[in-house]
Amino acid sequence: MTDTIASGDQAAAPESFSNAEIEALFLSAARDGQTDLVTEFVNAGLNPDIRNDKGHTALILAAYNGHAETVRALLAGGAKPDLRDDKGSTALAGVAFKGDLACARILLEHGAGIDVPNNIGRTPLIFAAMFNRDSMVTFLLEHGADPDLRDGEGISARSFATRQGNTALLAAMDRLKAPVRG
Repeated sequence: MTDTIASGDQAAAPESFSNAEIEALFLSAARDGQTDLVTEFVNAGLNPDIRNDKGHTALILAAYNGHAETVRALLAGGAKPDLRDDKGSTALAGVAFKGDLACARILLEHGAGIDVPNNIGRTPLIFAAMFNRDSMVTFLLEHGADPDLRDGEGISARSFATRQGNTALLAAMDRLKAPVRG
């Protein structure tokens, strides 16, 4: 199926594939980092923000799997950076969990919210701190993430760093803490 679409045989595509199959191919291409194919789909008018059965958008899938150029192409094609999956997580939360600075940088350049919480209140910074992604924590702090925001259990990124005895991370949080928001 992907060969027909990738080859540019536009006449065959509408007759050969259902909308559901086309959307599945698009999401698979995003997950696999097939930037050229993703771009073709978007240029042909496919909504870049379609979702799979878990609420994952193409952007969430591409970002989580570390495909920076696909992330860039999706954003250029109109993908919204802060759409959430069924658990409330954004693309930035996924890359914070994975520690992917390249994708995080692209998402922030395109307006991704730095402190968007998931359904249980965990922000990208909390995910980065939970999984000892020190470089990601520093990056997010440098871009204004708040280390004292608490999730639904009352735990903050600072709390995770304290529990883990990560004094370097705590020092970075103190040094780079965002100004108090009113």
